[in-house]
Parts: sequence; structure tokens; C-alpha cells
Amino acid sequence: MSVTPRSVSPPRQRDDERTVTNDTPDAAGWHRLFEGNTFGLFLVLLVICATFTAIRPHAFATVFEARTVATNAAVLMVIAVGMTFVIVTGGIDLSVGAVLVFSGVIAARVMRAGSASSLNDGWGIIAVGGIAALGSGLCWGVLNGVLVAKAKVPALIVTLGTLGAALGLAQILADDQDMHGIPARLNAQLGYGRVLGIPPLVIVAAVVTLVGGVTLVATRFGRHTTAIGSSAEASRRAGINVDRHLVAIYALQGTLAGLAGFLALAFYDTTGLSGHSFDSLNAITAVVIGGTSLFGGRGTIVGTAIGVFIPAVLSSGLNIVEVDASWQNVAVGAVLVIAVYIDQLRRRRREAH
Repeated sequence: MSVTPRSVSPPRQRDDERTVTNDTPDAAGWHRLFEGNTFGLFLVLLVICATFTAIRPHAFATVFEARTVATNAAVLMVIAVGMTFVIVTGGIDLSVGAVLVFSGVIAARVMRAGSASSLNDGWGIIAVGGIAALGSGLCWGVLNGVLVAKAKVPALIVTLGTLGAALGLAQILADDQDMHGIPARLNAQLGYGRVLGIPPLVIVAAVVTLVGGVTLVATRFGRHTTAIGSSAEASRRAGINVDRHLVAIYALQGTLAGLAGFLALAFYDTTGLSGHSFDSLNAITAVVIGGTSLFGGRGTIVGTAIGVFIPAVLSSGLNIVEVDASWQNVAVGAVLVIAVYIDQLRRRRREAH
């Protein structure tokens, strides 16, 4: 009696493993650029703008005010892009404000030393200062990444520790005083210049945002970032070097914090030792408002950009209508709580299905 062998189907691949092994960009990947509540957030931003325009049209709806809001948001936008990648992996980074200050101090010291030596006071020494800021931010980011990925110390503890260390070293290097005397060209042309009517800080922030957005949704690096946030164990089984990728993510965040420190130095013409205490929390707020899940695995740079501008526009509009600054903090805090609550509801709904 002959027995016909049954055909054996290959083992089904888990959804998260298919995600991390598919390295071909597709329409779904680009669709993630606008996933979640991004469109709804954009409508909220439009409503806020329309409200303040109706109340004070000649003060709010102006090119000058739009340029001011965009410039004020540029530094935060740069660090928020990096924060998006960190939070998508399920991590957190509380040190970016301190790293920003430290990088600004390093850049200021390098440029002041170069101006006093054989180097001139032009773009040469400014470029050296910029490289120093990026390098110092990179070093702090790598340190965070190694401690999180290799030493397995919780990201909250690691970055809380490096927050204190970076800020303390910045104060030591600056003798507890804000540093001035940077090249005048840096402040005049990068901080307050115009390129086709657009502030250079805004152009830099826009480029960082564009590159970050495309990287997150259309590259292997971005897909691996999302996969790790969804399930680090599944990502390991799929062949991703999770530890190395996490180090790269924190290194990216540190580098962007260094860039933000250089931009802040150019804009404010000083290191601002005590002026960036809330930058980390503001960046996290923007990312969460933008729809990135604090539990990891989901997020968009477009949402983050909207999340940066909602508090910025709120603050600008409330200033114009002469609302006390304390109430501005209440408004932004309320928006954050509502955003986290909505994220929790979405998460429960997904788990229920």
C-alpha cells in the first residue's frame, strides 16, 4: 500500500521577523511617514494658527512672526529628530540638553583659542568649532549607547547620570560663567543671516528633519530601528545586531545634540549654561505629541515636526495675546498629558485586537 507523502508547508514567519528581514523600500514604508494621528495633529496645528490669526491678525499672521517661530523651534527640532529614533527603539535620553550645553562650550573654547592663535576669525575657525561640537556630542552619545546596550544599564539611569556629568563638566570648562567672544561672523551670518529670506538655522533644521524622516521610513537603518522597538528579541533572531544598532542610535542623538549646541551658540552668541535645562523634556514632549509611542516600535519624523511646532505656535500666540508665561506652561503640559493618554488608548485598542 503506497502512501502519498503530504506536502509540508514552510514554517510561518512571524510578522515582526518579516518586518526586520524585508529590506526593500515599498509604498507601505513611505505610508508610515504619515501614519497614526499625523493628519489629525496637523489639523490641530491649523486650528491653533487660525484661532490666533482671528484674534490678532496683524500681529500673528505675519512673515516676521512665522520666521520667528521657525527660528525659535529650529534648535529643538534638531534634537527632537534624534529623540524620535531613541524613543522608537523603546529608549529615552534625558542628557541631550546637557550635551547641547557641553558641545557649545567646547565649540566656544576651540574658536576662542583659534582666534587667539594663527587661525583667523573667519569660516576656517568656525568650521573647526562646528566639528568640535559634533565630535563632543558624538562621544557622549556613544557613551550612552555603550552603557545602555552593552552594560545593560536602563536608559533612564544612564542618561540621567550623563546629564549631570556633561553639565558639570561644561560648568567647569566655562568657569561657571557663560562664554562670549565667539567669531562675530558666526552670530551675524549663521545665527541671524538670511538665505533667500530664510534663516540658516531653519534651513539646517529642515535638512535634518528631511534626512531623518526619509531614513526612518525608507532605509534598512530605519526599519531596524522600528523593529527593535517592537521586539528586540525578534530582531536578534532575525539577524540584527541589536547592541550595535542601539549604540548607533544614541551616537546619532548625541551628534545631533552637538549640532544643536553649535546652532544655539550661533543664535544666542553665548553658551547659555542655565538656558537649556528643559530641552530634553521639551524634545520628549514634542516627540510624544507627534504620535511616537513611549513604548517603542512606532513613530514618524513628520509627527515630531508637528509636535515641535504645536507648543511653539501656542507659546507665540499666547505671548501675542498677553497670556502669562505660567499659563503657557500649563497649556503645553496639558497637551502632553492628552497626547500620552491618546497613545495609551491606541495601544490598548491594538492589544485588544
